[in-house]
Amino acid sequence: MRPRLLFCWMIGFSLLFSIATDVSGMEKLDRGLVALQREDGSVFLSWRLLADDPPDMAFTVMRVPDGLSVPSQWTNLTKVEPCRRTCFVDMEREGAVQRAGYALYRFSKDRDLKESEKLDFVGVFPNPYVSIPLKGDYDFQKVGIADLDGDGKYEFIIKQPNFNTDPYQQPGYWKRSTTTYKLEAYRLDGTMMWRYDMGWAIEAGIWYSPWIVYDVDGDGKAEIYCKAGEGDPREETGQVKTGPEYLVKIDGETGKVVAKTEWLSREGFSSYNYYCRNFLTVAYLDGSKPSLIMQRGTYNLIKMQALDKDFKRIWYWESTQEKEKYRSQSAHGLITADVDRDGRDELVIGSAVLDDNGKGLWTSELGHPDVCYVADIDPDNPGLEIFYGIEPRRQTDAICVLDAKTGRKLWTHKEPTRHVHGQGMVGDILADSPGMEVFAGERDLKKRWLYSAKGKLIEFHESGSLSPRAVWWDADPQKEVVVSGAVRDWGKDPIQTIKGSVIAVVDCLGDYREEVITSLKGELRIYTSMIPASDRRVCLMQDHQYRLGVVAQTMGYYYPAQLGK
Repeated sequence: MRPRLLFCWMIGFSLLFSIATDVSGMEKLDRGLVALQREDGSVFLSWRLLADDPPDMAFTVMRVPDGLSVPSQWTNLTKVEPCRRTCFVDMEREGAVQRAGYALYRFSKDRDLKESEKLDFVGVFPNPYVSIPLKGDYDFQKVGIADLDGDGKYEFIIKQPNFNTDPYQQPGYWKRSTTTYKLEAYRLDGTMMWRYDMGWAIEAGIWYSPWIVYDVDGDGKAEIYCKAGEGDPREETGQVKTGPEYLVKIDGETGKVVAKTEWLSREGFSSYNYYCRNFLTVAYLDGSKPSLIMQRGTYNLIKMQALDKDFKRIWYWESTQEKEKYRSQSAHGLITADVDRDGRDELVIGSAVLDDNGKGLWTSELGHPDVCYVADIDPDNPGLEIFYGIEPRRQTDAICVLDAKTGRKLWTHKEPTRHVHGQGMVGDILADSPGMEVFAGERDLKKRWLYSAKGKLIEFHESGSLSPRAVWWDADPQKEVVVSGAVRDWGKDPIQTIKGSVIAVVDCLGDYREEVITSLKGELRIYTSMIPASDRRVCLMQDHQYRLGVVAQTMGYYYPAQLGK
């Protein structure tokens, strides 16, 4: 049976699946079981450990021959002892990969679970990746990941095509849009659920078209939120400078607009270049319920508004309210993080932070950062830190790490810089350097710096990517990097070749190791590790900050999500 047909067979078992609840109250997830054939013919299986699993949780893995729906005829691959790990290799595989699948059961003495409690069932993918064919010969720019129908399985929502125009009015930046953006939702088995056309009122660029997918209304099914307009308000040049602007709510199962409210106004901004910068994300401002956060403006005036699930205003903020010290401090995205550890989320807007009540918490006044990450970079400093790469020309401090709660500088780069560019990187990529390493560079001057968590310069280069992606991939505690078409240890040979444009690095299938999602013409690929790991770790999507970091990845620059603890 082919993988796609086998997924259809899975639907018949769906009512038997046990869906575990995320103890943080964010979402329900199944086990994300995935099976892929390796080069030697063996099959690698991987699945999720969930936050509410008992400490002794173990798993039984069953091989299911084609057509044998009676469990008594299945082969128990873990009959000697249930598997405590969250991956397994079937070395005794026989026959074509299309002719069998796998079932996963859970086992716990603490909870008196029985083997009849089946968790998941999958067919085998014959490649080192999962392929989702798109409904057309196009590639895509962004991917959102969420459960749209409440069955515990993630769907994949894309924005296509992969075209971008910047509102900056200089040759080579702004380009007239040649088509409209479309949002499309796909199941893992390749089924297309719906398509939503954003229309000509939304220009084809990331700053005009913020969108996110998350279950804000709390019904167990994620919905899509995006900026919208009406009709075709383009001027002769192709620019959209007038017309109504909205935030709309789109039903995740049907793709239909079910609610709308006004977007933040253009008033107060001096030019098209400035009012075209828009952002959207989610934060738990009261520590228990998700709220929507809208932003307009980056380089001078900044407007922000928090809304509840019914689009009622919680608070409104402008940079002018903070004695101009917050003006022009925005990054190219929004980061949600509980920086003061009070159980409520703050908004890291860039070189400044807003408290959960919509008041300024602190500003560094360093200016607009291209590079901005919030993580536990330095294990010796209590709480979280923020790594910055500041874009405007500076004599010093353009690359730095600050304490996230107070904005206090922990260390800074002391050389002059002209334009720190790209998304940079944070990640524990070197075993002999405690904490996370941080990376940033200059585009024009061809300078790249890798620093330790303490600010020690580890490496300096004059070439290479300005935005390598750190990823948990193999079986050691350090991250690898996705760069130059491959997953590799920092500075080493490839471990896994990657084809297509890297769109996201996220834990969306299998165990806690992250997947690499790429875009090819007419295809979404999900590369997942097939390296056995002896450790086990709760699914990263059940870390609050990581999950909301994934939400924010569909608007603005792409910044890989970071753990909050």
